[in-house]
Amino acid sequence: MGVFQAIDISASGLTAQRLRLDLIANNIANVNTTRTGQTTAAGNPIPYRRQVAVFVPRPPEAGFAQVFKETVSRYGQTASLTVPSPAGNGVQVQAIAEDEAPFRLEYNPESPDAAAVTEPGIPAGYVRLPNVNIVTEMVDMISASRAYEANVTALNASKSMAAKALEIGRG
Repeated sequence: MGVFQAIDISASGLTAQRLRLDLIANNIANVNTTRTGQTTAAGNPIPYRRQVAVFVPRPPEAGFAQVFKETVSRYGQTASLTVPSPAGNGVQVQAIAEDEAPFRLEYNPESPDAAAVTEPGIPAGYVRLPNVNIVTEMVDMISASRAYEANVTALNASKSMAAKALEIGRG
């Protein structure tokens, strides 16, 4: 693994955790949003639904050794070059998914957001509240900030190793 690949892996982690922190902030900001502009078939308002990021490993990029091996084998010669499997390529966001946890219900028939018509999962007079739990969001926020800090530490270590390698090369 090269120095620049290590920096690239750390940078992908930093980007992913920043997005995760943005989603957590958005969830906390909408903890009381009972009206999103969408309604059910019966006309009852649909509240904000918690959002989470889905991360997947980044696919490996073909390096010079892999391209060389494929080119040599394409022209009928046997390629004895072995390509080491990469330790990792970082992370990317596959999707921003909505949490399918049920909404919280609160009886408040005076609210303009109360269900006017009974439908499955919500009786008339109840208000659906977002499925955002502030404690869960705070735990996720601490986890994301720690992961961000770990990626910063790994990035700084890679930079330090590159600087030391340049100093050795100067003699």
